[in-house]
Amino acid sequence: MQARARILRVDNEVAWLELADVAGGCGRCDEPGGCRSVQLAHAFGGAEKVFALPLSFPVKPGDQVVISIPDGAPLSAALAAYGLATVLLLAGAAVGSLLGSDGRADLYGLVGGVVGLALAWSINKALPRSRNWRHRLRMELAPEGACVQSLHTLR
Repeated sequence: MQARARILRVDNEVAWLELADVAGGCGRCDEPGGCRSVQLAHAFGGAEKVFALPLSFPVKPGDQVVISIPDGAPLSAALAAYGLATVLLLAGAAVGSLLGSDGRADLYGLVGGVVGLALAWSINKALPRSRNWRHRLRMELAPEGACVQSLHTLR
């Protein structure tokens, strides 16, 4: 996944960027058959357009760059955040219900679901500390017009 950005300023080997195009999804939002998911996302607040990334090559304010995110990274992040919580909630509720006896299966199921969510929250808090996880979700800068795929294979 790639996005274009403009360098706003450079401070201590960190580039402050502004996204040039804040599109989303498939780009068919306003076409017939488009899902209008970007409009739904903007109802909860627009995406942050200014952020910082470490420099990997010399730039100056005003330069156009490309931000690259590895293929599959957004899916991995979404599965960790939402999929893991859903699976552990359901698994905890199921195990709790099975362990419940004397008409307390619902209470045990509730407790099991809460324990499953707490476990998912703990795992999601620990994931950013993993060097492998951070490497899979990295964002990289490249000069505009560079072949970003070849930059990934050179490393």
